[in-house]
Amino acid sequence: MAESTEVAPVVTSHRPGKEEQGGEEGGGGGEPGRDGGGGLTDAQREVLEKCLHTLKHAKNDSHTLAALLLITRLCPASQLDKPTLRRIFEAVGLSLPARLLVTAVRGSESSSLPPEELLSLGMALLAALSTDPDMASHPQLLTTVPLLLGILADGPTWNQQKQAAQGQNQSRDGAETETRQRGQSQNNEVQSAEISSTTNVAKPEKRPVGESETSKHKDEDGDAENAASTPSETLPSPKLDEAMAADCYQVLAAVCALPRGPDQLLTRGAIPALCRALEQNQTFSHKRGLALLGCLLSGKTRDKAWRKHPAELVALLVRVSKDFCQAVDQARLDMCVQLVQFLPPAGGTAESEELKGVVASVWAELRPMMQAKLTPKQIGPILVLSACLLDLYGWELVGPPKFCCLLVNRACVEVRMGLEEPPGTDLSPGLQHTLTGCYRIMEAAIEQACSLGVPQSAAPPQSAISGLSLQQSRQVLRVLEEAFSAVIYHLQQVDPSRYGDPFIFATFRSLCSWLAEETSCLKEEVTGLLPFLIGYSRTHLQGESPEQGLSNWMSEMSVTEEGGAWTGKDALRYLLPALCHLSAEEGPRKVLLTLDTPALLVDFLTQCWSSLKGKGGASSARDPSMETACSALLNFTVTEPERVRKDPCFRTLEALLSEALPVLVHKPRLLVLAANYCTLGLMMGRLKPAPTGTVEAGQRRFFSAALRFLRGALDSGPGPGPGPVRVSLGWEEWWDEAAELWRLGLQALGGCVRAQPWITGLVREEGWLKHTLAMLGLCSALPDPHTQEALEEALCAMADQCALCKQEIGDIMRRNEKGALSSMGNLRKSVGVK
Repeated sequence: MAESTEVAPVVTSHRPGKEEQGGEEGGGGGEPGRDGGGGLTDAQREVLEKCLHTLKHAKNDSHTLAALLLITRLCPASQLDKPTLRRIFEAVGLSLPARLLVTAVRGSESSSLPPEELLSLGMALLAALSTDPDMASHPQLLTTVPLLLGILADGPTWNQQKQAAQGQNQSRDGAETETRQRGQSQNNEVQSAEISSTTNVAKPEKRPVGESETSKHKDEDGDAENAASTPSETLPSPKLDEAMAADCYQVLAAVCALPRGPDQLLTRGAIPALCRALEQNQTFSHKRGLALLGCLLSGKTRDKAWRKHPAELVALLVRVSKDFCQAVDQARLDMCVQLVQFLPPAGGTAESEELKGVVASVWAELRPMMQAKLTPKQIGPILVLSACLLDLYGWELVGPPKFCCLLVNRACVEVRMGLEEPPGTDLSPGLQHTLTGCYRIMEAAIEQACSLGVPQSAAPPQSAISGLSLQQSRQVLRVLEEAFSAVIYHLQQVDPSRYGDPFIFATFRSLCSWLAEETSCLKEEVTGLLPFLIGYSRTHLQGESPEQGLSNWMSEMSVTEEGGAWTGKDALRYLLPALCHLSAEEGPRKVLLTLDTPALLVDFLTQCWSSLKGKGGASSARDPSMETACSALLNFTVTEPERVRKDPCFRTLEALLSEALPVLVHKPRLLVLAANYCTLGLMMGRLKPAPTGTVEAGQRRFFSAALRFLRGALDSGPGPGPGPVRVSLGWEEWWDEAAELWRLGLQALGGCVRAQPWITGLVREEGWLKHTLAMLGLCSALPDPHTQEALEEALCAMADQCALCKQEIGDIMRRNEKGALSSMGNLRKSVGVK
């Protein structure tokens, strides 16, 4: 077999044309296994086995290429089954194509083939090999990714190398420097792959002068003069031919399709390289490069990509949004889906005027689209894009109030039409995507619609629909109520076997956002749905529902979660604000008690506390959901004392509080949580009878921590003379949130002292009484009447239950007849001071 006639045609005959390369499955490998291998004759099989033997025992690259040529000529890929293709791939290996690529880019003089042919052949082989997932994930193929990205971004670099070789020394050095700079990022993982001078690559003895030969002479002759006089920085990026570009994208698409593929591409510089390819208008950059970028930016790698390459991605978004604004009719409708992929995650990037301008321009184009007559299939992508824009800047850039109302109305109509289907009707993935976008539009409107009577200045500018009239607010509230009625109807039909369905999670989350603000509407329907809401939350909290796939699904739906990855365990977190409202109302509260809701809340707090402890130094991160759970439990404690006395879950809660509060006292950033734990424990303590024997260590530990915590809220003034009491420095930042809890805690402390007189001894031991009396004796006034009432109630209880406390209080009151202490009339009566 003569190498001169067998090898050269591989470069051209093996490579598919542009049409074959289209789509994600394009490339040199054809369609493996289409006929199951049944199309081969006995003669073909015999030749195939011989070629496979040659491939396996090839002594040099010439033998390998010759065997490959015979296979491609005599056994078309469409007639080979997957096992046979796998044998071919394993025999060829990835070393050969990797060396061909590196040699082509670096321009080794030892190679007798021109670089364009080396590159062509190497790309074709890699494209064919990448059709096998195991080959696509092979480390040796992954090492070629930076090189492929560099070729796509900057085109073939051998032109510059040849110009440098022909030019003067200074120009040569400049060109080589540029080549090294490019090659460093592209080839740092494949340095060992270059063909050495001993490698015998097949050399055609008689090669027809075709396009590659012409290009070679042009590079060596026609461009040499320019290279000597033109700085390398000004050289235009050479264009890839379509076949090479298609092969590059085939390999990258195959890698991207792997489970860890997007991460592999991201860490190898795919984002800046593909953005540069678009900027250079390289071959297929718009058709396939943009699609590949969309895949990288719409999955789990989205947040990471925006954190790593914000400047490149904002520039890319500007380009795509301009294309969107310039498109017309159906083309613009089609681009709604594409544009969503390139938007940054909400809260994931620093706000910039450029990004804000992009969003404003897109809204300007969406307004007339939303006002036009559209089919359900057409309006879906528009609503999803609108939801993503709302995630970024709220209502600030949407437009006039009338359009905002129209947007909410159209979203609500789609929800009603989509969910009010007969039970058992399966919703298509496309409809689920649309409805998920509609939910987010509704969530963005809820706060505004439910804040009737609240001054506009009280709402954050991003969340408020500027200029919305009272009538328009009522209209929005009405259509939201109708839409959430459909949501409730849909959730009523959900069987427990579907609790792992991500769309059910999105629907549940949307309803919870409504219930967090509004529980007076649809009260009967909501109360009737409580068994589902509690059962769904409990199933996810206890890990009985499969978690896998939720975060991926939410990413595909372009739903951003600022707290991190989506997880079904967060279901209860969304319901907690509603449970605060519902546990305060008698009807819903009775239903919640039959569903053992207090035990669910205690289980939630236990899991959260374990997580906080596990984080070590990071445990100072505030978790508002824990505070909300405490508020709901506080409602049960206040309204259902018998349940608190008998339900074992409250014993579990006592143990948790006695462990946690002593730790929280020393965590300044968790002061509000400490206030919740302290107050909740004291409210439960007032319902307990006095112990008949020794006080439990856990109880004593809790009350000691509670007294230290309550003592730290107020300080006497800094001056030497009498002055008003002030909030201590450690409490100032949190006083608005913690003040009511602190006052309620003091009142509960008084109740604990009356129910368990032993606590008075602890009050004196911990210094609470001494500190409080000294502060009140020096101060002229307290911050407000409510604070005075709370302190007076606690002091009265101590005076009534403890003679020593009564004597101490009386002595201070007699010595300070003009201070804040003297104005406490009930306390004066308790201690007998006139």
